[in-house]
Amino acid sequence: MALPGLVVSGELGQLTGQGLDGFYRGGRRLLSRCQIRVAGREPLPVQARMSGADSARFVGTLRSSPAVGPDPDVVVERTRHAHGTERITLRNAALRPLRLPVEVALGTDLAELATIAAGTATPELLATVHDSGLRWATAEAAACVTADPPPADALASAGLLRWELDLPPAGTVTVELRVRPEGTGPLRPAGHAATSPLAPARAAGDDPRVAPLLHSAVADLRALLLRDPAHPSDTYLAAGAPWRCGLAPAEALAAARMTLPLGTRLAAGTLRALARTQLRGPGPQAGMIPGPRRDAGPHLPPSCSGTEATLLFPVLLAEARRWGLPDQQTEELLPAAERCLTWLRTTVGDSTYLTDPHPAGPARCETQAHAHRAALIGADLLDAYGRPGATELHQWAQSLRTAFQADFWVEDPGGGRPAAALAPDGRPVPHLAATAVHLLDTGLLGGGRPATGLLDKVHTEHLARLLGTPAMDAGWGLRGLGAKEAGHNPFGHRTGAVRVHETALAVAGLAAAGYEKEAAGLLKGLLEAAEHFGHRLPEMFAGAQRSAGTAPLPHPAACRPAATAAASVILLLTALAGIRPDVPARTVTLRPMRSAPLGELGLSGLRVAGAPFAVRINRLGLAMVEEAADGLQLGT
Repeated sequence: MALPGLVVSGELGQLTGQGLDGFYRGGRRLLSRCQIRVAGREPLPVQARMSGADSARFVGTLRSSPAVGPDPDVVVERTRHAHGTERITLRNAALRPLRLPVEVALGTDLAELATIAAGTATPELLATVHDSGLRWATAEAAACVTADPPPADALASAGLLRWELDLPPAGTVTVELRVRPEGTGPLRPAGHAATSPLAPARAAGDDPRVAPLLHSAVADLRALLLRDPAHPSDTYLAAGAPWRCGLAPAEALAAARMTLPLGTRLAAGTLRALARTQLRGPGPQAGMIPGPRRDAGPHLPPSCSGTEATLLFPVLLAEARRWGLPDQQTEELLPAAERCLTWLRTTVGDSTYLTDPHPAGPARCETQAHAHRAALIGADLLDAYGRPGATELHQWAQSLRTAFQADFWVEDPGGGRPAAALAPDGRPVPHLAATAVHLLDTGLLGGGRPATGLLDKVHTEHLARLLGTPAMDAGWGLRGLGAKEAGHNPFGHRTGAVRVHETALAVAGLAAAGYEKEAAGLLKGLLEAAEHFGHRLPEMFAGAQRSAGTAPLPHPAACRPAATAAASVILLLTALAGIRPDVPARTVTLRPMRSAPLGELGLSGLRVAGAPFAVRINRLGLAMVEEAADGLQLGT
């Protein structure tokens, strides 16, 4: 993947035209079928491997003749790139020259990804011979495949390109196919620009999994980058592939926030792009960042992701400033953040809770956590620039905190739990869900201090204990809904699947609150799941209980890669070091996990104050800064 380019295939390497197979650009399938036959036979696949976020390599073998014995004497290697090329290399391992007929069968329906995802079958189009390849067209789109060297024969009716290739002993020959929408030049993905907004972070240490996990995460984040079409200097993250290759405001903001240790440029681009979508007044939605509805499972109606995005906007701006976003850029974005905070206070009005969807929806637990954090972090930002409104936000946050502790805590013999929501009639919805982890994500204030949360110390301890129980911890990560709750489904989007983003928030929040045993258990489970996914974590996977000899079950509807899942790796590893910068005060504070659950760990290539930053945690849980910006002091 290198958005807007994307290629999907099975491990055999052949694009069969079935399911999602194909080369895509901008959400349209340009090529659905690309099948190779050498000497009339398909190569026997022996290996398929990702060689990067944007490329894959497939190796197959065959015998040129039954008389040569059991050993293959021809190796066929296919290197496929998301920018729209496939390089086919044939290698002769025999001691004699070979003359091999090679055929590539091509086809496409030029269908939109949404149509394919819905399972609506569309027939292949008829091809025409075009230049050194084939072309397909509809009233809306056209695509072509060209070949180098040109084929000896091109059959439009069968969609075939043919060559007669001569291979000397131990020699190779290569054919390159180029897939393009008509009228466009080569793909230039945002993530491959010379000045990427994401720093090339690296990890090393006692645990061998951290290095490939971080490498894959940074590569996937770069592959998911998109440019704002009207403002190409502003980049943001698509939600994920293959299903959500566009901008999803809440996910883009959440991912940009978790990637702040890789620099503030992605945060700035995301904030600028979304500020341009902000609804203006008059009206009850003035100041809101629009977003689609999101399924919330059987217990609650769909939520509005626009509510989450609007509450995340000022938090990301304030925390980006702590990581080193320049004052000029912060001040340019401050009016949009103020409008978000004004929307919050106007929408709540004389009430205590923020309902979602407004005005007749439930008061969700996570929405109150987002709103409380936005009020405190937003007030801190307003104070820093001498803007009015901070006092009112502090007062409302205090009243929300008092009411929340009385109304949302459901007592039971085990010590209680936070309700998932309050119904419109005030009745608590008592099921235990992973959305409660947002209560632990309180945000970053000056001096490396976390903001005050909605839970007191006793209730935080109870929540930490609950998150560490088998009902919530599947052994691979945090279930979306407790295993003992009505409606639990290990494959449910919000009712039992492990969502990587929520698990990472739980690890970071538990570690910051001092509950390292529970944090370490979730962290290790997620790292072990990542091994089974080739160090490329999906958006979610089934929350089936882990047992000896099992592996996490993939979710058929999950994006992989996904922006929040890849960004969660950055959050997990930096949470181990407890990096809390305050660039305006020229300090950075370290609060590492003292238990050092992964042993010694070194993180380098990060960015604080726009300069390289490196930190090392030893096996005793002590942290040391190895590289930092000039003048940056270690906080206490």
